[in-house]
Amino acid sequence: MVKKTFKKIIVKIITWQAKLVIKKYHPQIIAITGSVGKTSTKDAVFTVLSKFKTVRKSEKSFNSEIGLPLTILGLPNGWDDPFIWLENIIRGFCLIICKKSYPEYLVLEMGVGKPGDMKKNVTTWLKPDVAIITRFPDKPVHVEFFDSVDKIIEEKSALAFALKKDGILILNHDDEKVYSLHSKSNARTVSFGLHENATYHAVYPIYLYKKQNDIDVPDGINFKLEYEGNTFPVMLPNILGMHNIGQALAAIACAHELGCDLLESIKAVGEYITPPGRLSLIEGINNSIIIDDTYNSSPVAMEAAIEVLKDIKGKRKIAVLGDMLELGKFTEEEHRLVGKKIVNVADVLVVIGPRAKFIAEEAVEEGFDQKEIYSFNSSKTVAGFLEGMIEKGDIVLIKGSQGIRLERAVEAIMEHKELKKTLLCRQDKEWQNR
Repeated sequence: MVKKTFKKIIVKIITWQAKLVIKKYHPQIIAITGSVGKTSTKDAVFTVLSKFKTVRKSEKSFNSEIGLPLTILGLPNGWDDPFIWLENIIRGFCLIICKKSYPEYLVLEMGVGKPGDMKKNVTTWLKPDVAIITRFPDKPVHVEFFDSVDKIIEEKSALAFALKKDGILILNHDDEKVYSLHSKSNARTVSFGLHENATYHAVYPIYLYKKQNDIDVPDGINFKLEYEGNTFPVMLPNILGMHNIGQALAAIACAHELGCDLLESIKAVGEYITPPGRLSLIEGINNSIIIDDTYNSSPVAMEAAIEVLKDIKGKRKIAVLGDMLELGKFTEEEHRLVGKKIVNVADVLVVIGPRAKFIAEEAVEEGFDQKEIYSFNSSKTVAGFLEGMIEKGDIVLIKGSQGIRLERAVEAIMEHKELKKTLLCRQDKEWQNR
């Protein structure tokens, strides 16, 4: 009870300070929401825009009611330490009272965990110059606090109507639910995607490969951008997942609509690297390749990861799949759908957690060889197993919800463990102590 009261007081103070900072420094605000791809899009936008302007982005996944004002104030999370929060509040007042240097642009990720997070806690006081909406779920994502998927979409859509009068709305044209907002909003709207009518339209996407120890290793994506009758080549080295094309397009669209040079924006997006744990390519033991997608999981994200495993070349494909959490009544159904999809994609299936057992059960029903299915209770127990079975040329997809902590399994089989703090998610002290 004391902790909750303390948190409420802190949120009120830093939110009030954030409002005053915006009023004083007038940064242009780029707000990003959606059910998939928020963080990746935020990082892609930051990568491109920072070539032209001074920019600050939400750190890690600072998209909560505490994280949003902290990003605006440029302060760290104090967690349960009252002394850090006291220092934060003092620094916030200094920013308001004194004239400090401040970024021209803020790139803010905005998540929704419960009803009112967007409508009541954000859009009542934050008016973006640009709103980017990535994708809405046609399947449940973290719905335990919502009555339906439609309620989540309604909550997130509030961002589109919170824009400043001359704001720009950037929509994913490949998602009908997202793109439908163009007819409901009065804002100037552009779109991105593989859809032929998208303003920023991608065509001819292909995976690139390079030789490494006599093995073909994925080496990024190449596609062409069509814009206003012109075509431009776009290279995304070290990027996996065709859905990441959307993140790149959103970043190019955002920068260009804000007045940045289109060719320079395309060049800049080539430097974009996905955040740790989001379809990251990591060199594994015994000349294997790990596709690290351990940051979090949902039905939509799981489907995208399986599609990557299906599309890329590999000697033996191993799917290491953990529980998808916070699905409520959809839990069994969604895990069974994963079991159907993994058949004819992976050669070996490894599941972790009580919910993931439904994946294994359904895979067997669909004809997956039961001898090639292994089940474990935790990331720690599966780590030792993987160490002993990885062979040269294996492609290993590792994915699960945050609470399953499958970054531990990645650590066990990565070749250069000394790089774990850079390459893996959840490596800070707070996570390591959990």
